[in-house]
Amino acid sequence: MGKTSYAIAIGSNRRHGRHGSPAAVVAAAVQALAALGTVDSLSPIRSTPALGPAGRGFANAAAILTSRLAPDALLAALKRIEAEFGRRPGQRWGPRVIDLDIILWSGGPWGGPGPTVPHPEFRKRGFVLDPLADVAPGWRDPLTGLTVRQLRHRLRRGVPVDRADPRS
Repeated sequence: MGKTSYAIAIGSNRRHGRHGSPAAVVAAAVQALAALGTVDSLSPIRSTPALGPAGRGFANAAAILTSRLAPDALLAALKRIEAEFGRRPGQRWGPRVIDLDIILWSGGPWGGPGPTVPHPEFRKRGFVLDPLADVAPGWRDPLTGLTVRQLRHRLRRGVPVDRADPRS
């Protein structure tokens, strides 16, 4: 497989014994991503409120990674990084030392083994769209045809985006 680009969402809301604060964990995770390809750009790390039972606020960022890995292989590598950082499977939306998600990739939609790309919930998440708009505002969602900037604008205005209808 040739090189492709990925938009990766990064989040943490738990301290790590070696890396420290959630923001420092996000920065360390970016360094770990570099082993999988080239980190072409990184958003500023943002503080965001917790969703659901997570309890504590998060540090969130987005990175653009260029890699030769296919989405399923990249997802497996991201899960290994999460495990190396001490993440354990557990409560959905609960506290986590690190969360790494593939949001978009330059190959369009992916529904094969492994991840679903684009990430099925990213259009509804300001904590993903805000940092992603810093690094890839013009990247188009392959299912709606809308850019990340447009998706963020609609989310802020409370306008729902139907995956099948970019005019919604």
